[in-house]
Amino acid sequence: MHFLKKLKPLCNNNSLDKIKSLFGLKHFSLSPSLPLSLLIALFLKGYESERKMVTSDGGGGGKLKKVLGLGYWVQGFRCFPWLVVSFYLKDGLKVDPSTLQILQNSANLPMVGKPLYGLVSDSVYISGQHRVPYIAFGAFLQALSWIIIAICPSNMSIFTISIYLLLSNLGASIAEVANDAIVAEMAKQSPSSTKHPQPSSSGNLQSFVWIACSAGGVLGNLLAGIFIGRFHPQTMFLYFGLLLALQFFITISVPETSLGLPKTPSVGIRNQLSQLLVALRKPEIAYSISWFTASYAIIPALTGTMFFYQTQHLNINSSVLGISKVFGQATMLLWGIIYNKYFKSIPPRKLISSIQVTMAFFMVSDFLFVRGFYRQMGVPDSLYVVIFSGFLEVLFLFKILPFSVLIAQMCPPGCEGSIMAFLMSSVALAFIVSGYLGVALASYVKITGSDFSGFPLALLIQAACTLVPTFWSSCIPDKVESKAKRKDS
Repeated sequence: MHFLKKLKPLCNNNSLDKIKSLFGLKHFSLSPSLPLSLLIALFLKGYESERKMVTSDGGGGGKLKKVLGLGYWVQGFRCFPWLVVSFYLKDGLKVDPSTLQILQNSANLPMVGKPLYGLVSDSVYISGQHRVPYIAFGAFLQALSWIIIAICPSNMSIFTISIYLLLSNLGASIAEVANDAIVAEMAKQSPSSTKHPQPSSSGNLQSFVWIACSAGGVLGNLLAGIFIGRFHPQTMFLYFGLLLALQFFITISVPETSLGLPKTPSVGIRNQLSQLLVALRKPEIAYSISWFTASYAIIPALTGTMFFYQTQHLNINSSVLGISKVFGQATMLLWGIIYNKYFKSIPPRKLISSIQVTMAFFMVSDFLFVRGFYRQMGVPDSLYVVIFSGFLEVLFLFKILPFSVLIAQMCPPGCEGSIMAFLMSSVALAFIVSGYLGVALASYVKITGSDFSGFPLALLIQAACTLVPTFWSSCIPDKVESKAKRKDS
């Protein structure tokens, strides 16, 4: 209640007018209802915190904000076209739940190649730069793929659109690797070692990019929910492609030397691979990444099934799903703020295990939702979808923030890009495996596009699988050894 009182001044028509003016929504009617006003308040609060966090630096911090803030914001905004893709595959190409989930997870295959992109980024310099050119190249590939999808005939085949989605995710993964490497490098650089202190101490930079990504997700889902019934899907793909083109031109205009990155000697890919293997042999890194990856892979994802259940069985409107995703992204944004203020001092093992248990709790809540428990209590299906489903969808990602801070602290100098890329590649592969397990589970309990009788059982199995990794959470260290101790060892 104290938090709501603090947000109350923001929940008014002025906030709505500010959002509509800022993002060109003057002609749309946004009701100042409590849920939407709270979401806007969260967005404004997160944006203000993000700006304050980076504008306290000198010139180098400003350039860092431009590259990382824009890069992670666009990364979060990628939900704008992907929400449209889900409806396009379901309504336009008439795919079933299992096919939808297989296509969505298979499109993430380029993410598995992140260690290779990280090795190349760490060791291959382009005009004396090894981060910014890769961010720009990734934005170019994404812009190219989405613009081609936008101008292609609307009756394109599943195979054709899959190829372009793979190309888009290839560009996204290359850009993410370079962005993550910058974050890892700056997180290891003490403020006293630079002329312009960066917002990186004690996980501040990780929180900043998390907030930027979440803010992009909030806006992307909000606009997708508003525009999905007003514009043709290919028009929305074109808008996103033009945004990526803008990111490309902005990124190439920033010299990497102005970011204040630590100087690291250029080494060959073979030497870089050797350093990566040495780092992965460290027990604290190997065990932590193994646990983190398994904690995702062991959970059978039922996102495609839930999407069909909500839209086909319950006839939930697309705008409600958009607002649900906005709510989820807003909680991610808020999580970045709360973590940086209150939770970063909590031992990583305790915090990450608590998130894992919370995930299982909300999956049991989904079981009650499908069985009609909340409906019998008078809770509308749309309200549950907006709040609980939206929150559970992003709760899977809450662990990434504290874990990335932990890995950045353990990461040896010189291979930050490779380690972070390997971590995110492992997570991407885990999500793909999770998606395929979900398809197998849905087939086992005989879920189809019109028969969801086995869905409650599948949700209980999913919740049980989520709890399993907590029994070996000791793989995650409670704290990281000091740099002096690591040098001695």
